[in-house]
Amino acid sequence: MEIINLGDDDGLPAVDWAVIVAKLDAGSAPAPDALNARTTWLSTVNEDGSPHVTAVGALWMDGAFWFQTGMRTRKGRNVVRDPRCALSVSIRDADVVIEGQAVRVTESGALARIAKAWADNGWPAEPDQSGTGISAPFNAPAQGPPPWNVYRIEPRSATAVSSAEPGGLTRFRF
Repeated sequence: MEIINLGDDDGLPAVDWAVIVAKLDAGSAPAPDALNARTTWLSTVNEDGSPHVTAVGALWMDGAFWFQTGMRTRKGRNVVRDPRCALSVSIRDADVVIEGQAVRVTESGALARIAKAWADNGWPAEPDQSGTGISAPFNAPAQGPPPWNVYRIEPRSATAVSSAEPGGLTRFRF
């Protein structure tokens, strides 16, 4: 991993990636009293090259972010055409941006694990009978009918901004 301390000129230490991962693994909320208040923002590339940003119910699992979407949504169409994307999230004492490629997940074991993780977090997802996506009694508006496709974003790079003393701004390339 390459570590670039973007706060070096300001005398700030590099952010410790292991600390960031531990907070992501723990499902850290932005503040101690902000349980389940964490919003993740997915950025994809529109056909004309402009950005498309939308909130998603992404989960961090196995060192990657996972999200789901309907086949006809803009983000769904965008990642099929151009899988480059970024996902942004606030965690305790830091803001994190993960950049990578959205890879569709169709392996039944992986779908079962992520569906269980979503169910354990309050959204009753389960693998769809087709075996290629997930289903649930409800989803966010405009997702279309199930099954919904699942995507995994393995970090290619990340930027972390620490808001805890002494602060820090670091870019990681994996």
